[in-house]
Order: sequence, then C-alpha cells, then structure tokens
Amino acid sequence: MTAYTEVMDNYLQARRRMVEEHIAARGVRDPRVLAAMCAIPRHLFVPEGQWHHAHEDHPLPLGEGQTISQPYIVAAMTEALEVTPESKVLEIGTGSGYQTAILAHLAKMVYTVEIIQSLSVRARLALQRLDLRNVRFRIGDGHLGWPEFAPYDRVVVTAAAETMPFPLVEQMSDGGKMVVPVGPVGAQVLTLGVKHGTKLVQRHLMGVAFVPFVHKDEGPGNRG
Repeated sequence: MTAYTEVMDNYLQARRRMVEEHIAARGVRDPRVLAAMCAIPRHLFVPEGQWHHAHEDHPLPLGEGQTISQPYIVAAMTEALEVTPESKVLEIGTGSGYQTAILAHLAKMVYTVEIIQSLSVRARLALQRLDLRNVRFRIGDGHLGWPEFAPYDRVVVTAAAETMPFPLVEQMSDGGKMVVPVGPVGAQVLTLGVKHGTKLVQRHLMGVAFVPFVHKDEGPGNRG
C-alpha cells in the first residue's frame, strides 16, 4: 500500500465513522443519502489546513466569512428533500460545493447559484475533480433563483431567509419540495415546504443556525 493509498483509505474510514456516529445515529435513515455522505470526500471541500477536521460534525471555515455546514445538517436537509434519480434540483448558496456534490450524487441535474464568485469557482473545481458533470453553476443573487431552467422538483436554500422566499416557490413544480432555514439569527427554523398548486404547505423540522440570506447589494451571505 502506497502512502497516498493509505491516506485515502484513512479518509474513507473517517467518512464511514462520520456517517455511522453523527448522521445515522441521529436519525437519518435514507440509504441513498447515507451512501452519498460516505461517497463524497468532505475534505476536498475545505481548506487543506482543515482536512484533519473534515469529518467532525461541525461547520468549518471556508474564508470569505463563510463556512461549510455541519455534516448532519447537510444529511438532514437532503433527506427531507427526498431527492430521486429523476429530480431537477435548484440550490441557492453553492458555498463550498459539498451540499452540491451530495445532491449531484442523488439527482438527475443540479442548478446551483452562489453570490460570491471565488466560492463558486472553487466549488466548480472540486466537483470537476470528482467528475460530477450533472451540475450547472451561476454567480448571482440567489433571491432571483434561476428562472431559465424552472420548474424545479426540489429547491434547497443554504442561508437563512427572514421569511419564506416565495420568488423561489414560483420556480417549483407542482408537488415540488423546498428546504430552507427561515427566521432571524437566534430563532431560525429549518422548514420544509411542499407545493400544491399555488399553495405551499409548510412544516418545521428543527432549529438551526445559518448565515443570513442577503441580496446582492447587501454583501455576501450564501453558504453551503
């Protein structure tokens, strides 16, 4: 076994422990989600100096004042979406690209929007390294979504909106699902919305802590 092979094997074992001890043990049951969390190497989405912390169950800094989300939260949000192999997914807040990669592993196509150009470029390079080709990237204001490719079967927002982002709801297909943190800092709730005709039926999932979802003229705020 070469030194490189040994290092990669160690990361694989670390991912498996992460999934068993911090994700499955906390109630995530979808086998496809668990398999995706095992398959996608989280260390590739954080700065190299943080690789030894990559499989711990907490956020890590990315630079630009942003973080990569806690693995359990990524898994829980993904499970709530119920992504299928035929799903067309809109992600608002590419961030590190880690959530993007998990979605790409599960869905037919992922369209991801990020307001910070440097994060979007780094995420694109990380996904290319993994040969994930079913992702399109856009740099821009996530509040606007990506109308060109609507409607979407699934929508995930990785920054906290003060209220439900209804411009994104308009880009969902009938029966589509959205997962989004809603509320001010200190009182955010991860919310699942299911679209029925012109209505969105909402259900609270858990309390969370995300950076604010802001408009382009307010400065950066997306995270993933």
